[in-house]
Amino acid sequence: MDSSRKPRCVFYSHDTMGFGHIRRNMLLCQAVTAACPEAEILLISGVREAGVFTLPPGADSLILPSWHKTPEGKYQPRALGKKIKPLVWLRAQIIYAAINAFSPDLMVVDNVPRGAMRELDLSLPLLAAKKTHLVLGLRDILDDPEAVKQQWHKQENSAALREFYSDIWVYGDRRLYDLRKEYNLEAAIKNKVTFTGYLDAARRISHPDEAALVPAQPYALCVVGGGQDGFRLAEAFVKAALPAGLRGLLVTGSMMPEAQRQQLKQLAVAFPEKNVLEFVAEPLTLLRHASCVVAMGGYNTLMEILACNKPALIVPRVEPREEQWIRAARLAELGLTDVLHPASLTPERLSGWLAQPHRFIDPREKLSFNGLEQVAVSVRQIFNRAAARESASCRQNHRA
Repeated sequence: MDSSRKPRCVFYSHDTMGFGHIRRNMLLCQAVTAACPEAEILLISGVREAGVFTLPPGADSLILPSWHKTPEGKYQPRALGKKIKPLVWLRAQIIYAAINAFSPDLMVVDNVPRGAMRELDLSLPLLAAKKTHLVLGLRDILDDPEAVKQQWHKQENSAALREFYSDIWVYGDRRLYDLRKEYNLEAAIKNKVTFTGYLDAARRISHPDEAALVPAQPYALCVVGGGQDGFRLAEAFVKAALPAGLRGLLVTGSMMPEAQRQQLKQLAVAFPEKNVLEFVAEPLTLLRHASCVVAMGGYNTLMEILACNKPALIVPRVEPREEQWIRAARLAELGLTDVLHPASLTPERLSGWLAQPHRFIDPREKLSFNGLEQVAVSVRQIFNRAAARESASCRQNHRA
């Protein structure tokens, strides 16, 4: 980096379900800005709603043509065409062009080492040639160990991690789940793993307009992520009885099928104490003011609930991955949340839970939420090494 060039960072997430990836990357942007206020940050995202999120100064978004994942775990174009291969190639070309022009010093890849459908395979050698410091960012739990073993073998993830990646950041606490041991990672990969601690979602930038969405009365909040597979929980919540003086607020997510969303709105007419919202870009304000929360078990939703220390009942997804169930069950074992298997979900079960008083342990007594600080330290070190390398290269060229 010459003296006129600012440090550059890319965050990539393929985004097929929900908005957790983009919200997590916004938090990471804040960590980079804290470490290096002059940094230039590019978020490469696969969710079209990314444009409505509030980004820190110096950050901007590149939104890829979107796809979504079916209940069976298959990728399909969300809108552009019917075949997946042309969309994969288009996205791969866009990513390559952006990286080639931007030339980041640091790139953090979310969850999938080769990108979804291997869309990063075209760019990985380019990043190596540019000496970009490549980091894989992982949530605390991926799936049950056998499923992870099969998936990583099929996707040839280990080879990509050995050849191209310098670090693996796990946004979690090994006391809850040590994926190095659970997934029996080989030594060359295990040595690249750092547990950052959880990212404190309560510190994410919020927008003043979000306060207008908060009901005046005490309320229970139900969130179902992007909403693709959240209808059963949303319907049960609308039908559930609420204690006297408590309202209900449901956020369906913009990816819920329109027919299901309309069905919920019609159902809510018979329950005037319930309100239905379609999409809230930043749910933290609603979460902070809620009396209690009913939610699916997505990583980011749970981290937001824990960071705000809210009483919560988690009804996790159990197919096609068991990740949400494993996480929710372990958190319940620690006394941090309650968990209900989706096979046992009924409006009556929700009514019973909502009617009970709830006392949970403060999550910060059991888990580390210092992830943003740890990421900031790592980013500062990476940028300093890049600057030193560039300075040495300039001196060598000058002597030549």
